[in-house]
Formats: sequence, C-alpha cells, structure tokens
Amino acid sequence: MHTVLQPGAVPMGESAGETAARASGPIARVAVAGATGFTGQELLRLLSRHPAVALTAAMSSGRTGGQTGASPRQLPALARLWNGAVVPLSPETLARDADIVFLALPDSAAAELAPALVDAGVRVIDLSGAFRLRDEAARGRWYPDTHRLPAGVAYGLTERERGAVARAQLVANPGCYPTATLLALSPLVEAGLLLSTTDIIVDAKSGVSGAGKTPSERTHFSEIHGSIATYGVFNHRHGAEIEEGVGRTVTFTPHLIPLDRGILSTIYVRVAPGTTEEAIGDVLEQAYKGATFVRLVGSSLPEIKHVAHTNFCDIGWRVDPSGRVILVSVIDNLLKGASGQAVQNMNVMLGLDERTALL
Repeated sequence: MHTVLQPGAVPMGESAGETAARASGPIARVAVAGATGFTGQELLRLLSRHPAVALTAAMSSGRTGGQTGASPRQLPALARLWNGAVVPLSPETLARDADIVFLALPDSAAAELAPALVDAGVRVIDLSGAFRLRDEAARGRWYPDTHRLPAGVAYGLTERERGAVARAQLVANPGCYPTATLLALSPLVEAGLLLSTTDIIVDAKSGVSGAGKTPSERTHFSEIHGSIATYGVFNHRHGAEIEEGVGRTVTFTPHLIPLDRGILSTIYVRVAPGTTEEAIGDVLEQAYKGATFVRLVGSSLPEIKHVAHTNFCDIGWRVDPSGRVILVSVIDNLLKGASGQAVQNMNVMLGLDERTALL
C-alpha cells in the first residue's frame, strides 16, 4: 500500500514539477466511481496525467457495465491518455484498492456508498450533492437519501476551506452554481460590506453539460439550440447551498443556455453609498492572495470563453455611487465547478501543490 503524504507536507509555494520530483512516483492509489459521465471522464483525463497518483480503477455508476452489461467499457475520448476500461461498480474493490475515491455518482448512490468507504478508512471526494448541506432540515428536503453525515466532512470550496479540506475524510465538492457564486460573494459578506437590508439576487446561466449526461427533453438539441430557458425558480437545491454559504436569504434563478460547458453568475447586492470599486477589489485581493485559480479582473468583466477548459474562476465587478454592486463570476462547470476542483481538493488532502495536473 502506498504511503499517503500528510496534509501540509509540501509547501504551497512549491511548483508542480518540484512536487512531482519530490514525490518520486505515486503516493496515493486513486479510483473513480461513475467514470462514464461528463465529470467522471474529466476526472480520468486529469488523473491520468497526475504525477503523484496511481489510478487503480474506473467504475460505472452501477454493478453492471451500463450499455455493455457486465463487460468492461472503453472510453474512446481517453485513448492514449488512459487506456484502461470502465468496469462495474464494486464497493469492495474500492475499499481494498484505493486510498482516495472520487464519487461521480447520483446523490442516492453516493449517500449510501460514501459512509461505508469512510468507515473502511478510505478518503472520499464526493461530486454529488449528498453531503453539501450541514443543516439537517435543508438536507432532508433536498437530499432525502442522505441519512447521516460521516465524521470528518468538509465543504470543498478549496480557496475558502483549505484547512478543513486538508484534514477531511470526506470532501463534499460544491455545486457548480455555488462555486461561481460563493467565490465572488463570500468575501464581501465576510468583510461586512453588504448592507443588512440588501437583497442578494443571483442570475446564473449554465451550459447544458451541467444537467448531466442522461438525456431529457429539456436538454435535447432541438429544444435548447437557439434558446435560453429559466428553470428551478424558488426551487433549486443550489439556492439552499448558496444561502448556507453566506448565511443570508438569496434569490437564485438559474438558466440553461445553448453551450456545452461554462457558467456565468451575475450577482446583485448593495453596499454603503460611496463604496468604491477599489474597496471591493481590496477585499477580494485579500481573500485570494496567492490563490492561483481565482483571477480578479475588476471592471473589465469576465466571459465564459475566458475560462472554458480550465480550472480558473474569473471575477469582475462594478459599483455605482448609490452603492449598487454587480459581481460577475465565470467558471467551466465541468472543471472548476466539478472535476477540476475535486482534483484541486485531492492535492490539498495529500499535501501537494494544489496546481498539480491542473495547469
């Protein structure tokens, strides 16, 4: 069994190359459950080039191999990157052959499997929503199959929760909409800049891959092409996740747009009249000093194409003299909003430079 580095064993300032050289080969055995979905395949793509892990297994979401029954399934998009096969889900194999398991499974499956893996001594990074909400009532409404939170759960918004992630037995990887929104909004809330009476309005737009790989009428090409659709009004679980992150009521409205990937979150709040854009920038600069994957672009305002296929979150803002603030935050929903942030969290858990395999 490989020895896993303890959190903090490698300084944050060490380069990815220096980390790899110091590791002298794999230091952790890693497996992916749910490898055939969009996020699962992105995980395999990232992990296949990671210098400090041994990818020991890629499994489907069920105990059969999906389209090919119980037979192993190849992933043509990953040919010559990772030439293994996807095999049926086997919790026993995961517990035996992995030090860290990524779960890219439906909420109900993750809710069942993650606690058993943690009990077996495996560290888990869960990309479902099953363990994101700390409030029991909210969790019961949005994730009713989650009957208990294992010990050592951390919310994996990496830049805001590094210490907790480093110690965690289970990391609940944030939702894509909350990642984009909370990275922009949380520092202002924490600094006390928002007026106590302000409404927090989040208008967010996502590419179709955010709906997952299983097709539906809403995600059919002929339905979404050339259109924008509002959905989940006052009834989206990511709204609860954002509210828990800022401790305030939030009006969150998501939209589906005809792109394959990407999220743009536009956030409307109020601060004291006369607050300057420089003051907003100072708070964000302090929050993300040394954070490679958060790029502050100020009043130029970011676009989805600036972050597509990367693990970056770009944040811009405008302020008017009356105290109205508009924040714009963009991410790639499959990377910083899912698989990229999950690998970033794994790097933190292993004490590695968190940029490893992501730049």
